[in-house]
Amino acid sequence: MTSAASPHLTGGLNTLVIRGRVDADRAELSPRGELVHGCADVLARTLAELPAGVTRVELDMADVHFMDTAGLQFLDVLGDFRRRRSLTVTVTNWNGQPRRILELAGLDTADPLAGPDTSGPGASGTGTTGPALTTSAVALERAERLHVLQEEVEQLRQAIASRPVIDQARGILMATHGCTSDQAWHILRETSQLSNTKLRDVAAAVTASAEGDGPAPPAELRTALQRAIARRNRG
Repeated sequence: MTSAASPHLTGGLNTLVIRGRVDADRAELSPRGELVHGCADVLARTLAELPAGVTRVELDMADVHFMDTAGLQFLDVLGDFRRRRSLTVTVTNWNGQPRRILELAGLDTADPLAGPDTSGPGASGTGTTGPALTTSAVALERAERLHVLQEEVEQLRQAIASRPVIDQARGILMATHGCTSDQAWHILRETSQLSNTKLRDVAAAVTASAEGDGPAPPAELRTALQRAIARRNRG
């Protein structure tokens, strides 16, 4: 049993693949890849293929290494399936960035299908802190958490897109100035701070200037780069 998604949106070649096996009344599913656009459809197809006699579904998320807000739709599909079929469903072994997204969304990483914690004042439904107000507060908190995680996912995507040019710039500095990879990284970062220029733009300027007919970095950036290299040499 294997289902796969279309290529993801972060620029790589990985797809979401869900491999599974059924042992008596238990289904073991192992998603691999990324929970991005299309992942909920892949899960829905996988769940639809499960035999009618299955009473327990276990998902091992150890091989899922990236997740954006589409991963919450993945969980919604799983939760709906659990309710319709009245099954026991576990989703375990969240690691790295996907685990961070669950935390930002206010979900229990040990049992994300349980939803956000609605316990506390207002849960009893008495007075002005009744169910409607509690539900509204939970929805507002969830919306705020989703906004934060969307920003974090976008920052991660930008970092992924910027990595090749930054790696190239580090290599150029290492070859030109005889420094280590870590020292080259500190030079780039300090140049970015001194010139108030984005790190990606600093790296792009260094890379472009290394080409035979490439343009020299702007004067302010060039001065900042020279200062950063001088500090490294003094250190």
